[in-house]
Amino acid sequence: MAVVPAILYFLTVYLFVDAIAARRGMTGQRREDLPRARAVLATGGHFLLPLAVLVWYLVQGVSPTRVGFIAVLAVFIVSLFRASSRISPRAWLAALEKGARSALPVTIACATAGIVVGAVGLTGLGLKFSDMVVSLSGGYLLPALVLVALASLVLGMGLPVTASYIVLVVLAGPALQDLGVVLITAHMVVFWLSQDSNVTPPVALAAYAAAGIAGASPMRSGIQAWKFAKGLYLIPLLMIYAPGVLLQGEPVQIAIDLLVALAAVAGAVPVLEGHFQAPVRAWERVLLAAAVVVLFLPEPWLRAGGIAVIVLVLGFNVVRARRQGPVSFGAG
Repeated sequence: MAVVPAILYFLTVYLFVDAIAARRGMTGQRREDLPRARAVLATGGHFLLPLAVLVWYLVQGVSPTRVGFIAVLAVFIVSLFRASSRISPRAWLAALEKGARSALPVTIACATAGIVVGAVGLTGLGLKFSDMVVSLSGGYLLPALVLVALASLVLGMGLPVTASYIVLVVLAGPALQDLGVVLITAHMVVFWLSQDSNVTPPVALAAYAAAGIAGASPMRSGIQAWKFAKGLYLIPLLMIYAPGVLLQGEPVQIAIDLLVALAAVAGAVPVLEGHFQAPVRAWERVLLAAAVVVLFLPEPWLRAGGIAVIVLVLGFNVVRARRQGPVSFGAG
């Protein structure tokens, strides 16, 4: 059930990256310009060993924190295997200093998130959440999903995905079931939404950690991560309104829902990015946004019209890009 949503999510990220590459005029490297795999493995192949160590200890059930510590030690030990990769004491100290500095934004975010989560727990707001969702949504599913998504940001602050999922599903799972969502689908929706706090400012821990590694602005990285991860909101909606993405239902209906999902993903990216293979005009973005919304309606003829609009708009965009110059589709 999780395979197709995962593919759709990575397809969303790919389309975002490709659209940005097309907007910036980036093209792929020629094969002859790329380094040879054999030469790369000959000089740095020993650094695959720490990755194997990391995976091994995770499979053995060791805590992620301890595994991270073991993996860092493994990198240091493996670096001693070759003279070209050995780390001098000065470089080692500089790396420790850089690691501490990079951890500061994540530490501050965790501390702030702890205050919010503690306030929710002390006031008992979380325990009343299920009743609040049903009452505030007026018995309608879409407003309930919006409320669950907002709650996932607050309740998931500073928590790993698994912990965030457990907290949220206990509170929101019964509410979604009361509104007619199948049990397994409710769990899948909550699991997907429980991941958004990691990539959504102001507490985007995964984005802040990546910003520390890249030496980039934490907030700018968080905003970009929030935009790239829009599949975390779009795909749960597809699970509800196009259950074929979970491979549930008759084969024909599954095929139709997969087509709807592909059209929704392809149409949503240029709406947010303003670019596909050529700039997307304002009226085209409005048209694409309307077409994506229509895809979630039950009427087959409206869905067919939405798919047709998305195909035509994106098709003309690709043609316009070809006239302007070489298309970089796939270069991202």
